[in-house]
Amino acid sequence: MTSPGSNSWRSAAAIRTSLVAALVGAVAVGSYGLASQSQGNGATAEGASATEEASPTTTAAPFTTADAGTCLTWSLNADGEIEQFERADCEGEHRFEVSTREDLATYPTSEFGADAERPGITRQAQLREELCEAPTLRYLDGQFDPAGRYTIASILPPEDKWAEGDRTLLCGLQSTDGEGNVLATSGYVAQQDQARTFEPGDCVAIDSADQLSAVECSEPHQLEVTETVDLNPVFENEVPDVEKQDEHLLEACTAAGEDYVGGGDKLREMELTPYWIPVPPASWAGGSRSTNCYLVHAHEEGGFSVLTGSAADPENFQVDEAAPAEEPSGEASMEQGPAEAETGDSDQPQVH
Repeated sequence: MTSPGSNSWRSAAAIRTSLVAALVGAVAVGSYGLASQSQGNGATAEGASATEEASPTTTAAPFTTADAGTCLTWSLNADGEIEQFERADCEGEHRFEVSTREDLATYPTSEFGADAERPGITRQAQLREELCEAPTLRYLDGQFDPAGRYTIASILPPEDKWAEGDRTLLCGLQSTDGEGNVLATSGYVAQQDQARTFEPGDCVAIDSADQLSAVECSEPHQLEVTETVDLNPVFENEVPDVEKQDEHLLEACTAAGEDYVGGGDKLREMELTPYWIPVPPASWAGGSRSTNCYLVHAHEEGGFSVLTGSAADPENFQVDEAAPAEEPSGEASMEQGPAEAETGDSDQPQVH
């Protein structure tokens, strides 16, 4: 079995090294928060504006009795407002898993007294750090990947309940897409693979913030997903280093790429390179076990080509606005792979 030229492998490796550092930095900025910015019949998300007034009272019933281990869900109406906020079976689809319940009325200041306004976005972020992070990590027995597909979030009462005196703060876990929309998930977080992955056939663009986002394949992109690889059965009793993962993924992702385009000869004709990002040890310890195989076209001088269309549809596929060359530019041993330039790298890029 042969592969695209070694220069392409090295170019892909260098790009991955820079992406890892940049994307992890972006993740740290946006790790927490409920995505919706609106108010409905249930809980309100951070940043929701006040639309109702009521006389404060300390005897209001809480907007929900949900406690740790409870899952919640809701829907959005045509105006993007939350509605039908209710409990859900954690084994079925839901949008939020409660890790702890806090009463802000017991906060050791008068900040959340009877006449207090609901906290704004900045204060909510501070409260999540103060009141949600440590209890949520305990709830998960410390197994949490902050670069994974779940984030720590909080929910406050709707504006009318807050005005009546309800000071409930729910802390919990949720998954969001690249635009911050809360996704429906199934199962308890502690029992899930926490890795953020795309689906085979997805086309993925690197945006100006160096984050990866799925786009329509007809739009410009740099990567195309061929497979999701579960590494847990391969390294069930160990935390694999980058070299061990690369050895396995080199074979798995090359085979996936060949199958995706219709054979090794076709892959070489299109001058596409299999590409992957190993799971860093910290993410592995936090519960992430999967990664994606991609196809890319790497420039020898560095950088990914811009792709349009799908590699699975060669007639409508372009590389830098041109059809790929009919003949391969070179062949090299499969001994080399995308990890070549970054042995020991321990960071995980965020996938959005």
